[in-house]
Amino acid sequence: MVINLSDQHSLVSNWVSELRNVDVQNDRMRFRRNLERIGEVAAYEISKELPWVETEVQTPLGTHNSKLLAEQPVLITILRAGLPLHQGMLNYLDKADNGFISAYRKHHRDGSFEISLDYMSCPSLDGRIVIISDPMLATGSSLVKSIAGLKAEGTPSEIHVVCAIACTSGIELVKRQSGDDIKIWCGDIDDEITAKGYIVPGLGDAGDLAFGSKTQS
Repeated sequence: MVINLSDQHSLVSNWVSELRNVDVQNDRMRFRRNLERIGEVAAYEISKELPWVETEVQTPLGTHNSKLLAEQPVLITILRAGLPLHQGMLNYLDKADNGFISAYRKHHRDGSFEISLDYMSCPSLDGRIVIISDPMLATGSSLVKSIAGLKAEGTPSEIHVVCAIACTSGIELVKRQSGDDIKIWCGDIDDEITAKGYIVPGLGDAGDLAFGSKTQS
């Protein structure tokens, strides 16, 4: 249930390459736009799997039986890094409901960290198709905690996860703790993670690259 959008060469692999490139990362607008583009492609690919209905549409010259989405998904992102990726999906799934989660690493002096989930706002999730966006699926801890928080609010019919880069160990943690029925859509997948929980080669801190550096909490 993992789809690597860079498995076949496409514009996605070009955009991921730019996200990784230290010479290109100096341009925050371009960094955000590349995340947004990946979100747009992911939304398009996911839309092929969403339920649809045939509806009669009136044109100026007649009628046409068109295929339309049977229901709108709920797009949820993890603040702050997920905002550009979320916006890309919202550009295509423009009638979707939206939700927002504040989940971040709370670092300790010994270098370890725990996931703090301080804020969550979402519509009713019962029976809904949920698509969660987070640029980096590293350890998987923040995603696991976010999914648990969402499931405490309701029972989605499907859960999709969209990320720019994922780590294999993070993917495995999500499958073990959140369920292997969750479908993960990645711009690319890396195999290594550091002791501090950063993907290698990865791209660095997506939130800082998109919006500027922050103080550690």
